[in-house]
Amino acid sequence: APAGRAVGEGSPGGSGRRVFSPAGEFREFSRRQLRDMERLFRQYDAGKDGFIDLMELKLMMEKLGAPQTHLGLKNMIKEVDEDLDSKLSFREFLLIFRKAAAGELQEDSGLHALARLSEIDVSTEGVKGAKNFFEAKAQAINEASRFEEEIKAEQEEKKKQAEELKQRKAAFKELQSTFTQ
Repeated sequence: APAGRAVGEGSPGGSGRRVFSPAGEFREFSRRQLRDMERLFRQYDAGKDGFIDLMELKLMMEKLGAPQTHLGLKNMIKEVDEDLDSKLSFREFLLIFRKAAAGELQEDSGLHALARLSEIDVSTEGVKGAKNFFEAKAQAINEASRFEEEIKAEQEEKKKQAEELKQRKAAFKELQSTFTQ
């Protein structure tokens, strides 16, 4: 995908489709899980077109050690191919992991093998377990605050690293000045 565009976002302007936000739509996954999934997607998107087509999926399944028949690969795509373009966008790719986390994939299916062999841990305590609407709503609020906490933790880590770098530079300058006198 060209710089600055989300994976599988489509062309700018014309289509009028809203920008896909993985973090907004797939709240059951942490930022780290989403990053791992995106890394995996990009790794096998050989054409770098924002999609995994039949041949790329074939290669992916072979590399994961679970080769599929041509028909098996077509069925894998069909199970999550919402726009019926016979290839996987990043959003459709994430649906595989959502279905895996929800236990909606048949044990012997190619998608189940993909989710299991990708080594991305999709265990979640998602909204699926909520007994009623209010519990689900409380869960969503907790998810949002957990996301904020993750973002804050990342920002704190960056601040800490910047501060350490500043201190090292100051110490180096001090050391340098003792040699130049």
